[in-house]
Amino acid sequence: MALTERQNEILRILKENKTAGVNKLATQLYVSEATIRRDLAEMQTMGLIERSHGGAILPENAEEISLFFRMEKNANEKERAATKALPHIPPFKSVFIDSSSTALALAERIDLNFKTVVTNSLPSALQLSKKPNVNLIMLGGSVHFNTNSTMGSWTARQMEDFAFDLVISSCAAVIGNEAFERSLDQKEIKRAAFERCQKRILVIDHTKFSAHGTYRLSSLSEYDLVVTDAPPPDGIDFSGVKLVY
Repeated sequence: MALTERQNEILRILKENKTAGVNKLATQLYVSEATIRRDLAEMQTMGLIERSHGGAILPENAEEISLFFRMEKNANEKERAATKALPHIPPFKSVFIDSSSTALALAERIDLNFKTVVTNSLPSALQLSKKPNVNLIMLGGSVHFNTNSTMGSWTARQMEDFAFDLVISSCAAVIGNEAFERSLDQKEIKRAAFERCQKRILVIDHTKFSAHGTYRLSSLSEYDLVVTDAPPPDGIDFSGVKLVY
């Protein structure tokens, strides 16, 4: 479900104020309170907000944005980044694909016939299960309602049973010459995959260069390939890594 322009504005207001009443939102956005209530109900279904008495609040884990919102946000940019990455995928027999919508966009384009694919993403597992002749493995663990992915220490420990030829991942933000995540759980899952792989590919859209993340995932030099949809800003150190844009 795509967010409307008004729902995006509601989200912006909530990010600034953490909470907002139906009456205030209706006044600010020049619509009826009934319209705002319908918007909030849809946004709650997508996991973007929580309803409160007379309004809405951001959930405690609002930093981990809903999968549905991430799939819609910058969709064209993610598709371009995935398309640019495709010719640079090295030969592989096994791959870990993280729970990002950008990694899924790339995974859907790759020939996975007779390959082993491991993921902690329910949507990725669902989509890739439609491909024939794929040895698809879904990691177990606690399912996070916003990202629709398995997380936690048990999920991370399952990585010890694998050795990957390739890891395809994205990140929440690139700050300086480092990749960051918004949640500690996401960071731990990806680090566990990194330690069990031969090659690492980071696929991001250009908005990640101006985004924020709290938990350091890795330096850019730890990747073998970084792919983005547009030229990155000046001042970012890509030494030691192949950059494609």
